[in-house]
Amino acid sequence: MLSSQQQIITHVQQWLTADKPVWLCTILKTWGSSPRPVGAMMACTLDGELVGSISGGCIEEDFLEQLRDGSLKAQFDEEGGKPFKVKYGMTEAEQARLRLPCGGQLHVLLEYIEPDEANRTVFTRLRSDLENHTLVSRIVDLESGTISARDESSDEAVIIDEGVMTHSLSPMYRLLLLGAGDVAKYVAEMALALEYDVTLCDPRPRYLDNWHVPGVETTSRLPDDIVRERFSNPYSGIIALAHDPRVDDMALMEALKTDAFYVGAMGSERTSAARRERLPELGLSKDEIDILHAPIGFQIDSKTPAEIAIAIMAEVTAVRHGALRD
Repeated sequence: MLSSQQQIITHVQQWLTADKPVWLCTILKTWGSSPRPVGAMMACTLDGELVGSISGGCIEEDFLEQLRDGSLKAQFDEEGGKPFKVKYGMTEAEQARLRLPCGGQLHVLLEYIEPDEANRTVFTRLRSDLENHTLVSRIVDLESGTISARDESSDEAVIIDEGVMTHSLSPMYRLLLLGAGDVAKYVAEMALALEYDVTLCDPRPRYLDNWHVPGVETTSRLPDDIVRERFSNPYSGIIALAHDPRVDDMALMEALKTDAFYVGAMGSERTSAARRERLPELGLSKDEIDILHAPIGFQIDSKTPAEIAIAIMAEVTAVRHGALRD
């Protein structure tokens, strides 16, 4: 199952466009250990097409069973056709049945979304804003079920105030990898597992011929053009892995001027020092160069491509979540 908010919103928009009603589940609160955070979503059509996750799988199975036996729609009708909350893990027996961690509880909002013009318009806008990396929130009137969108986002994933839920949505993060090599393959595979949209760029002739990771876009265009056009916002990271200044420095001279949340370059201490001496010649200031993570990744005293990739993605993850500051 896919769990990126952007992918879930995209699926909901496509289903509504195809005239399919959709159940949308959103985690409102958690207690104790929880497999998914507040704001995580799951969406489902009436015939059981499912995207996203709100647990490790057992709540999803329970949800689908209620969908099949009609009890889900019956509860919706009892609530007067408006969104309603379901609490999971309230007893030890339910925690065991749903395989929730000891003490774990989830409060989930369930919405039944009709494929009418108003809902299609809202989800088309949400999809467009997320694809364009624009801050946006989904607004739900809990009394009427009316859904709208607002040009804002909060650090809190879900806020409920005076009968209105504000659900801050996050665009999919992107990674641009420079250099078609073994390390890039492992980084790409791990980044895909971590729900990044991944692009691999190498303008050198024939370097892309034997490089392929399913789900990764490849391009031989000039790296600085790619950075400028698609990777210049806070939801983007740029990782130079080519070991070739003609490729790496071309991307870095543009990347270090952007709002990208992470910019890093692979190489030894000596290589990194030499790179920092070159970068001012490309018009970069000291403050811009100081943003660069180099040598890249956490130092784990390893030289194998897979372990280097682990160290890189661990650092990228830490920076993304604020555990490391530039």
